[in-house]
Amino acid sequence: MNNIELGIPSGIVESLPPDSEDTKRDMEQAVGGWERELNAALDSAEPASAVVDHIEQFENRWEAYDEYVVELRAWGQSPIYAMAWRDLHAAVIAQIYDHEDLDERINRERNARIVDDGIRPG
Repeated sequence: MNNIELGIPSGIVESLPPDSEDTKRDMEQAVGGWERELNAALDSAEPASAVVDHIEQFENRWEAYDEYVVELRAWGQSPIYAMAWRDLHAAVIAQIYDHEDLDERINRERNARIVDDGIRPG
């Protein structure tokens, strides 16, 4: 399986204020690190399981940033950075699912985890 290549969608970068070079750099470093971790996961004994572990971490972070958006708005502060990081996590998840045949493997692993947890569909 080919390596995963992640990127930051231009819409996320364009949504940031003009003086956000540090945030853009932080996002690039984060995405680079995630890409290395995911590619190492593809080389593991159980790649689908390792990738799903990463996806679950991204989903947890996405939810946390989504909650920050609400809190920041409630306090009258701009949520633009929380929104950008939230959207970046969602974009990374989408990019992982778009990679070759990972979509099918991820879905099988997630369904297996549901069954292992004792939850039976239907």
